[in-house]
Amino acid sequence: MPNADNGFNAPGSSVTCSGLSFRWPDGTAVFDQLSLTIGRGRTGLVGANGSGKSTLLGLLAGRLRPSQGSVTVGGRLAHLPQDITLDTALRVEEALGIAERRRALRAIEAGEVSDEHFETVGDDWDVEERALATLGSLGLAEAGLDRTVGELSGGETVLLRLAALLLERPDVLLLDEPTNNLDLFARRRLHEAVDSWRSGVLVVVSHDRELLERVDRIAELRSGSVTSYGGGWSAYQEALAAQQEAAGRTLRAAESDVRRQKRELEETQIKVARRRRNSRKMDAQRRAPRIVAGERKRSAQESAGRLRGVQEDRLHQARERREEAAEAVRNDEEIRVDLPRTAVPAGRTVLTLRELRPRYGRLREAELQVRGPERVALVGRNGAGKTTLLRTLAGQLEPLSGHAEVSVPLRFLPQRLDVLDEELSIAANVARVAPGVTDNQIRSQLARFLFKGARAEQLAGTLSGGERLRAALAAMLLASPPPQLLMLDEPTNNLDMAGVRQLTSALASYEGALLVAAHDLGFLESVGITRWLFVGEELQETGIDEVRDLLADAGATDTGSD
Repeated sequence: MPNADNGFNAPGSSVTCSGLSFRWPDGTAVFDQLSLTIGRGRTGLVGANGSGKSTLLGLLAGRLRPSQGSVTVGGRLAHLPQDITLDTALRVEEALGIAERRRALRAIEAGEVSDEHFETVGDDWDVEERALATLGSLGLAEAGLDRTVGELSGGETVLLRLAALLLERPDVLLLDEPTNNLDLFARRRLHEAVDSWRSGVLVVVSHDRELLERVDRIAELRSGSVTSYGGGWSAYQEALAAQQEAAGRTLRAAESDVRRQKRELEETQIKVARRRRNSRKMDAQRRAPRIVAGERKRSAQESAGRLRGVQEDRLHQARERREEAAEAVRNDEEIRVDLPRTAVPAGRTVLTLRELRPRYGRLREAELQVRGPERVALVGRNGAGKTTLLRTLAGQLEPLSGHAEVSVPLRFLPQRLDVLDEELSIAANVARVAPGVTDNQIRSQLARFLFKGARAEQLAGTLSGGERLRAALAAMLLASPPPQLLMLDEPTNNLDMAGVRQLTSALASYEGALLVAAHDLGFLESVGITRWLFVGEELQETGIDEVRDLLADAGATDTGSD
């Protein structure tokens, strides 16, 4: 059975939160008196988008300050956040933080015996060998130490930053959605790194089920408290299913008890009314003195009141038990969208590429025509050029050569979800792109995206990754004119399992053409992809089985910006 709230109680624990409270500047509470201890080993931190997973990691890493309580970390801590930005002009050695030690080693090898050089090196005489070995273990052997960050793809940049953290030999390592932007080959490298972790505490926030299978325990963050479950993702799902089955039985029993108590209260009220009528009738027949009749009436009323009070108390208690049981039953809401104006006739040409050569990536020439409501997946290794192709189609990048023509209204949702104004509310962001829509219509539609009531007024800058995607998707789909071609770049990044289901539900209602770049093949299958395009030196039309083989191939390492 899970241990609620107090965490993991493992010996040698080195991360402790005591009475931790945190509020955003607008007053939104995330945690209130949260206490937990995270022990040695690998912990997968899961929870609904907006539950506070990234916020908790930020508090543990010292990037955020709690409004109350404390965080104690034993040993050196390293943190890999969701959004990683590295100066593209940096050399790999600088991104790894070993440039000064390498220079000092070169100087010593050249005969310079300055104390400063020896102090710089310290005991780290094998730093270069360790760096190359770490890069190799993460599939970055060909990156070397002297290339620039700008020559690496987004996924390779994530692995490079992880390599830098591993070189620090931390006692506590915090990873926030580390598989975002990683292709299948790169994900496997990261999985291997997690498998081999033996250094202390590893906490990973992720929606990657295969990664979560590799942890020692799952910690679920829900309603401001943490519950731990032994084992990986499958064990957690089994425990949760058993919990929910028991919760469902308890709720059904509680609802049955409420109905029974209501019937008994109604029967009691009928009995009391019948007794009152009979008592009045008997008093009238006996012609009892008024004082005697009054005394009988008061006694009957008191007795009836006590009986009715007992039944009302029982009904109240039954309702409280029902409410308590209902809270234990989970009800993940689904997005509901009605978008008839996005429909594209089957014969209409949506997109045409002729001899297109994008500015970055491996793609040398692209020929493509999309007609009607086709659903096209762009898949390929990190650095192949999927993002570059989408940005070119969206008009954000000029191609080196060739021609791209989009014949219908287009909306593009980039990886970074930077389409929202951080200082505006969700509703105001939608109003910006849909000026002809009334406020009531906007709020009605936002409710379908699960931003109900006051939630529509939440500032975009305070949203979690999953909430931000939902808000950005709402703004795009409710825009005027409505998009008949929707382009998405890694849309499942930062989404929990419920969020992926919600996104899938929203796209099921979308009737336009869809062009999606993603590494999550399960998600792509769930949204009904009709064409699979593998991005290499050309666009290769293929099938899902061939895609898996191509992505898993650990052959030549791709380079270049994605």
